[in-house]
Amino acid sequence: MDVHACRACRGTAGHLVLDLGLQPACDYFPRRDDPGPDPIYPLQMWLCSSCGLAQLVVDPTVPEEPRGTEPAALVAQAADAVARVATAGLLPGDGVVLEYGSPHGGSWLGLLAAHGLAPSGPGGQADVIVDCFGMMHAADQRAALAERAARLAPGGVLLLQYHALSTILASGQWNALRHGHYAYYSTTALTAMLAEVGLRPLTAWRFELYGGTVLLAATRDGDGPGQPDTVVESLVAEDARVGVRDPGAFARLQRDVRVHAQAVHDWLAMQRAAGTTILGYGAASRAVALLCQAHVDHTLLPAVIDASPAKQGLRMPGTDIPVAAPDELAGRGPAAVLLFVPDLLAEVRSAYPEVEQAGGWWVDVETLGSRSLQ
Repeated sequence: MDVHACRACRGTAGHLVLDLGLQPACDYFPRRDDPGPDPIYPLQMWLCSSCGLAQLVVDPTVPEEPRGTEPAALVAQAADAVARVATAGLLPGDGVVLEYGSPHGGSWLGLLAAHGLAPSGPGGQADVIVDCFGMMHAADQRAALAERAARLAPGGVLLLQYHALSTILASGQWNALRHGHYAYYSTTALTAMLAEVGLRPLTAWRFELYGGTVLLAATRDGDGPGQPDTVVESLVAEDARVGVRDPGAFARLQRDVRVHAQAVHDWLAMQRAAGTTILGYGAASRAVALLCQAHVDHTLLPAVIDASPAKQGLRMPGTDIPVAAPDELAGRGPAAVLLFVPDLLAEVRSAYPEVEQAGGWWVDVETLGSRSLQ
């Protein structure tokens, strides 16, 4: 490939650590009657040798994702996170808050308003800046973080939530790599990025969302305690154990692509041969690369169910699998539903009891071949 400059430190020394080949844009869902073929683009992860940021190499796609329905797990996690930050004494009464939102939706502003925080005006500074999975969508990581730092008021706190790279590596979550997501943060790399804009980590909280996410609180140098707390230290130590800066540690992730995709294809083929009806659930962007790598079409998976009206009537990118409304769960009576977003399990079991009442079960696609969720 051409020389790539790091999106954060601008260094050019690094390694291509994950290559998913040519993939359709994961956020462009064509109409069901659009025959394709869909445009395809390189999908690769590069690890910077200087600052350690794992990042998307190139992304010629144009974001067009139809807005999904915010999962209950994400709503609950936001409430939990705000409560923990408040308990830590990091939410000033009658302060000002600025939120950098994610294209995937969701907001913490209502929760923070209950603690006396008012939204910041355009261009103003804020006592609390919240970024929940937002900054990863910025192609220029250095500029995005510098902007957030510039808008942080003296004595203020920046709250950054991210899907931990250590989780992606340790859990084999190779399909976390997708177009539009430019950065995959380790706490180690993020600490270095914060230092470049005069910020430093103060404390952090871990959550089970997506298998392992982190909410990191950062402040200006000179504000608050002089050293990060033991939670931040433990996250950095975990990074070292997993090998977030070691290109060799990503080799397993590349192997997992083939193993996981083959397991999905073989399981669906076996179910079809047995005459078993299988549906998918969750037309999420993470499902796109998996279905394409596994060469799954509508003969293996007749439909992917999704609660978002904006996605119904479309099809999964790169395949002819339609996205259908939840009423098809009762209408088709599947023997099993392949769940593409494991965090939705409690929510979908409660919302669609007819699946299990009819003798069906939910299968976690992330661990297909090792266990099912029953």
